[in-house]
Amino acid sequence: MHISIHPSANVHPKAVLADNVSVGAFTTVEEDVIVGEGTRIDSNVLIAKGARIGRECKIFHGAVIGTDPQDLKFGGEYSTTEIGDFTILREYSTIHRGTKARGKTSVGNHCYIMAYVHVAHDCALQDYVILSNAVNMAGHVNIEDHAIVGGMTPIHQFVRIGRHSMIGGGFRVSKDVPPYALAGQEPLAFQGLNSVGLRRRNFSAEVIEGLEKMYKIIYFSNYNVTQALEVISQEKNLSKEMIHVYDFILASTRGIIPGRK
Repeated sequence: MHISIHPSANVHPKAVLADNVSVGAFTTVEEDVIVGEGTRIDSNVLIAKGARIGRECKIFHGAVIGTDPQDLKFGGEYSTTEIGDFTILREYSTIHRGTKARGKTSVGNHCYIMAYVHVAHDCALQDYVILSNAVNMAGHVNIEDHAIVGGMTPIHQFVRIGRHSMIGGGFRVSKDVPPYALAGQEPLAFQGLNSVGLRRRNFSAEVIEGLEKMYKIIYFSNYNVTQALEVISQEKNLSKEMIHVYDFILASTRGIIPGRK
């Protein structure tokens, strides 16, 4: 087994590093850390206790993973930070561990977390999520697969962001962003379907048309959200994507972003 550790790095003897892991200069890896095969950790990184990092990840200079949450309710309970496979964490990104509310903070596979991003306690990011520079998340945020968030964007606690959605940079996110949506404007509003992104990911014209029809009912009719969902529930032959939108909105506790004005 080959592991490359710079002489100035501080790796706890109880940390578990898999084959082909590299650790850069002045990096600290604490106890109760597991790092998967082929992961590269650059200089001046802190990997705190309870971190679980997948294989073939790239962690750039100055990143901090798994430190205590910024939550006054935190009582020192055991929790973890879990990073999936093939995920990239750019310079000075910070990911805090969970609290007793969820027990962990998690980032999925193939995510791209850019510089100065903060992922707070108990957040859950699924796979292929892209967070642009200086996105700042409060606790308990959930982001589904393939969502993209533009730079300099603050996200309120407990917000949910749906799969394949895209949020423009610099807009405050205080309500749930439905799946497949394009969101912009201040205050943040639904701008339409993320049709370009869906076509790039090989969604069929039929699926895109069905989603457009659904969002016309939700945002551009005379119905409120409850009434719109009732109308949609009467539709026959809903695609799995439309069912996901329906279930996502039905489960929303913060409410979804409004339509554009």
